[in-house]
Order: sequence, then structure tokens, then C-alpha cells
Amino acid sequence: MSGTQKKLGARHKARKRACDLLFEAEARDIDPAVLVTERVELAADDDTIPRVQPYAATILNGVADDLDRIDNTIESYLQDWALDRLPAVDRAILRIAVWELFHATDVPPVVAVDEAVELAKELSTDESPGFINGVLGQIVLVAPQVRAAAAATLSAPEAPDTAE
Repeated sequence: MSGTQKKLGARHKARKRACDLLFEAEARDIDPAVLVTERVELAADDDTIPRVQPYAATILNGVADDLDRIDNTIESYLQDWALDRLPAVDRAILRIAVWELFHATDVPPVVAVDEAVELAKELSTDESPGFINGVLGQIVLVAPQVRAAAAATLSAPEAPDTAE
């Protein structure tokens, strides 16, 4: 390995695998959570199928659970552009990063953005890293409020069921 190459860790590899599987799920028009379950089962039975890292499965299940909010958030920061007009790989990268910004409390926001830009450099067009950085640079500003609201919802006591 040359001195100019970055050492890519397990989380980066998991994000890349999650990106590949999100891309595949969209191309096949299936739920990412269904695809990850299918792939985990296949890998358990066949050594030639790459295993799905636990963090990749966490990302895929998380994106599947919150896809509408993630997509609506991304779309609200695409100036004069529609989410469905982006390259599919860019959609997958943005979905992963936004899920991490909103839900992965162990991932600093700067890491989520840097990882997304790195994936765009590896997998997408020359324009994509700058574009993705710009979109995420706006979303990162609202992420703390989204996380705080989610935490408040989780810690709030359940209201008594008054419907009779």
C-alpha cells in the first residue's frame, strides 16, 4: 500500500457493501430489508457468496425503516433537481449518509459526510463527490434536531390508551 492511499476500515467496507445492496434493491424493486435477509441466508449456506457485515445490515434495515423521511429530507435539499433523476449510486450514498446523520449516534456527522464523499469518489461520477458534499453539508445542520426529536420520542413515557 502506498503512502497516499487511505486505509479503509471495516465500517467503510460495510458502507460500500450497503451501497451495493441498496443499489441492487432499487434495481430489483425490492425492500432493502428483504434483500439483506435474503443475502444473509444465502451467505450462510454458500461460502462463495460474500457475507453481509453486521453494520451493512444495520444500515440497510435502518434505511428501509426510515426511507420516506430520508428521501423527503434529501429531496428538500436538492435545488431544482429531483431525487429520481440522480444516478442510482448517488441516491444510495445519500441515503446511507442521511441515515447515519439521523440515527447512528456513534458516527460523528463529519465522518458520515466524509465517508459519503469517499464512496462517491470510488463509485460515481467526477461531479458526485462535490454534489454529495454540498447536499450533506446542508442536511448536517438539521441532523442534531432530528436526533434530539428521536431521542425525546424514545424516552417519552407512553400515553395511556384512552380510546374505549
